[in-house]
Amino acid sequence: MQIYDVSLPLSAAMPTYPGDPGIEIKPWKALANGDVANVSLIDFGLHSGTHVDAPAHFIEGGTKVDALPLHSLVGEAEVVEVAEHIKVIDENFIVANCLRGSQRILFKTRNSSFWNNPEDGFRVDYTYIDAPAARQLVNSGVKLVGIDYLSIERFDTEKYETHHILLSKNIVILEGLDLRKVAAGLYELICLPLKIAGGSGDGAPARTILRTLS
Repeated sequence: MQIYDVSLPLSAAMPTYPGDPGIEIKPWKALANGDVANVSLIDFGLHSGTHVDAPAHFIEGGTKVDALPLHSLVGEAEVVEVAEHIKVIDENFIVANCLRGSQRILFKTRNSSFWNNPEDGFRVDYTYIDAPAARQLVNSGVKLVGIDYLSIERFDTEKYETHHILLSKNIVILEGLDLRKVAAGLYELICLPLKIAGGSGDGAPARTILRTLS
């Protein structure tokens, strides 16, 4: 069995979605200063790095992140590879590649290569999933949809249709995956977002791994 850590490291060097808080990590207590232990303070938005979007992110009264069902977050997942030249995952792509009954689908796109140079900052030209594709995914019965950049949606959208389509059906969105070392195929997904009970419950960072099935 092989284990792949597909989580991004949280650090000040990691880009965040424009308009979201940056990531700041600083010492609170330090052995070097005579304190009895090292204690760090972190300040960041809940959609930083590898994270889940709960329905409450866009749906009034939607399920909050601390109440997401574990059976959606843990189980067999299919990594679907998207060719380098494809910048929009559309309905035709879903029909041709994603109707095999998988309940958790993770898209490996050209976005994964962006993590080779996070210091370049946020990339607005990432590959995304459009609304008709999202409807096809809903119809296929998925529980979770993931992608390898900080949003599943087109950057300059105003309506956020893809988010609304998926989250309104209680489909978990997993964003910010690092799939550089993962081949297409079936895996066991273990995605555990922080169980944050305060705030609006819109999402949380998640340590996420994939395990081979044999």
